[in-house]
Amino acid sequence: MKKKMKKGKMKKMKVKVEKASGRLLSSRRGIVVRGQWKAVDVDPSVFSDQGLDGLVCFEELTDYSLVEPEKAVAVREATPKDKKKRKASEIEEQQQSDAEEAPDEKKSKRQKNHEPDEALEDPISPDECSDVTPEAQHKTSEKKRKKKQKKKKQTPALADEAGAPAPSQKKSRSWSRSVDPEASGADVSAWKDLFVPAPVLKALSVLGFSAPTPIQALALPPAIRDRLDVLGAAETGSGKTLCFGIPMIHMILEWKEASSQEQTDERRNPDDAETRVESLYLPSDTSPARETSDEPRGEDGDEDEDCSADGGPDDEGEDCSAPDGGPDDEGEDCSAPDGGPDDCVSAVEAGADDSVSADEPQKQPLLGLILTPTRELAVQVKHHIDAVARFTGIKTALVVGGMAMQKQQRMLMRRPEIIIATPGRLWELIKERHAHLQDLRQLRCLVIDEADRMVEKGHFSELESLLEMLNTSHFNPRRQTFVFSATLTLVHSLPLRLAQKKKKRAEQRSKLQILMERVGMKDKPKVIDLTRKEATVESLTESRISCTKEDKDLFLYYFLLQFPGRSMVFANSIDCIKRLTALLTILDCAPLCLHANMHQKQRLKSLERFAEKDRCVLLTTDVSARGLDIPNVQHVIHYQVPRTSETYVHRSGRTARAAREGLSLLLIGPDDLMNYRKICRTLDKSEDLPVFPVQSKCMAAIKERVTLARRIEKMEFFHSRETQHNSWVRQAAEAMDIDVDDDLLMGGAKDEDDDREQQRLMKSLKNQLKQLISQPVFRHQMKTRYPTQMGKLTLPQLPVATADTALASVSRDRATVSVSRDRPAVSVSRGRPAATLQR
Repeated sequence: MKKKMKKGKMKKMKVKVEKASGRLLSSRRGIVVRGQWKAVDVDPSVFSDQGLDGLVCFEELTDYSLVEPEKAVAVREATPKDKKKRKASEIEEQQQSDAEEAPDEKKSKRQKNHEPDEALEDPISPDECSDVTPEAQHKTSEKKRKKKQKKKKQTPALADEAGAPAPSQKKSRSWSRSVDPEASGADVSAWKDLFVPAPVLKALSVLGFSAPTPIQALALPPAIRDRLDVLGAAETGSGKTLCFGIPMIHMILEWKEASSQEQTDERRNPDDAETRVESLYLPSDTSPARETSDEPRGEDGDEDEDCSADGGPDDEGEDCSAPDGGPDDEGEDCSAPDGGPDDCVSAVEAGADDSVSADEPQKQPLLGLILTPTRELAVQVKHHIDAVARFTGIKTALVVGGMAMQKQQRMLMRRPEIIIATPGRLWELIKERHAHLQDLRQLRCLVIDEADRMVEKGHFSELESLLEMLNTSHFNPRRQTFVFSATLTLVHSLPLRLAQKKKKRAEQRSKLQILMERVGMKDKPKVIDLTRKEATVESLTESRISCTKEDKDLFLYYFLLQFPGRSMVFANSIDCIKRLTALLTILDCAPLCLHANMHQKQRLKSLERFAEKDRCVLLTTDVSARGLDIPNVQHVIHYQVPRTSETYVHRSGRTARAAREGLSLLLIGPDDLMNYRKICRTLDKSEDLPVFPVQSKCMAAIKERVTLARRIEKMEFFHSRETQHNSWVRQAAEAMDIDVDDDLLMGGAKDEDDDREQQRLMKSLKNQLKQLISQPVFRHQMKTRYPTQMGKLTLPQLPVATADTALASVSRDRATVSVSRDRPAVSVSRGRPAATLQR
């Protein structure tokens, strides 16, 4: 309802308005007045207020329609009505021109999201509206058109023979492996026997995937040809994402072909089309206004970045506060796989006269659903699915916690065929009764990635509710189910006392049977198990360092100094990650951190920065232990031994991926012995892991640095905590107008002299540590002509810095130990020469 207030003198409209052919056009949006303004009955006592002196009456207008600016109207009149039948090349050219005309990052988000009023990128002030003439507008549009053509001439032609679409100007926010330009255009003849669709083969050739992995070769034929449920277990980094991604794309392409055939038959036989029964998931009214009624209206709803809920326990059971807003690319982009900047523009913004038909999105049900335990894994799976489906036109959407729900609702309004989600946020949107999630009976493919973690009791209660709904009220007998994990078949060996008690029970169900029952798979799925008894990759080198709890910091700092590279450090708690981040920052190691209490933007940014740098360390909890494909991770350090064998396998799986080598190092303290022995027993390790070689000569210098850094970190921690607590107490006391007692303040009431003395001590300690860090710990080869050129003579007692990698050091030490064990025993007898005893 539009209300109009009449005063003694009407003010000029702030927005430029022009009347053309009976339409009211504004710089942004306008209305076409169809009815008449009608007076509204108001109580006369309202006009007695002081602020309403000049008010005469209220009027309302009920019969009207929204229109777009003059340029958009002209473009719509010039284009034919059947706009959805344009060629793909024209759509790509329009998307490219929209991306070139996009404003700078400093402009508002509404101008970034392909608004129809592209000609008004530079807003006109209200005072200048009267001075603007149509001739000036025509001149400015001509200038912009020439500038646009000039940009097109300058950009080189990037289309290759494979017909790949032009790369998007939008920055890629994925940390996973990028496409190798040398491997693009690879021979994909090895994939043809696996019933892979032709568009997917084209994408695999561009990506450089010349041959399938063993798990892909075994899983694709039964999934595509036989339409069986697949339950797969393979080592980390073996390519399990494509095992369910390619069958899902094949199924969607078949559904599209069948639906297009049905539409053709309906056009030939209109009598049959009239008697066709509507699907249950369609709303009763198919008008565009009805379709967009669920979307929040107004500018505040479009630009809202706040997240009202965190989407449930999406992050490995850790308590995560809901961050404000999500990443711009993943949150706002309901990307079609062609790689173009295809933003999710709501149907409300398109207006009532939008040329895009409302019937097309309504006929598209949800066909594929992928559930992951963590948000980062969901982002990565979406990136991989989009890369493989780039030539199919299939749309995907990301539904995870930590991102604005309004954005995700706008993504779902486009009715994507595939949704990649975490259980918490997905269940929340289902309870909100979103139109695209109301009827899941049409669901043809359900994927549960890292299923052994997802179905654990007490971790994902929303998943239990979702699976119960899919297996009862929304059951589809034609639905395919895919379950994958690296530790799917890992069986724990119980202690002897518990094993004897369990023997009394007659029925013993296996782990796979319990999993199949909870997920609701069919009776005879295709089970593929390619895991070893050790459950880890064969190219992974495992080692350990036994030390006290206090010495873990020393060995961690020693390893990062001696073997720089791309390393991931795992811990069991967020507090430990925060302390290590502060400690290594003081030691000038520049670490990155990732845990569940960080905002989602910060978490994704940490992964991107970690993947960009060749020498970097990432401190993280188990939230990033599963599924993340970060390229060229050389070392995985377990600062705290994981509590379960599955977590150890997945942590170690972040390195040694795709037939590469990697190192997994365990720092074992007295508190970690029980978990370490349990892991060795479960993974069938008869012998202890080899000890990592450490140069003991340099540990004194390492200890001096770490001890000083610990002291600085502890002082900074307590000082920040005291400052935060005392500031809150003083603000609360000031608000209540009471005096603050010194007993309420943490640390008591300190004078300025005490604070000044503490700051002076802190500064001296930092200078001392800076001087220590500037001195070398390891002796490098002399590269200068004069030994004292650097100001200080290199001491000969320092250990030599080795040029070997950590893997080479472990291999060399293991070879030395094996040679010492294989030395023949010698016995010496009196009066006879020494003889070698051989058995």
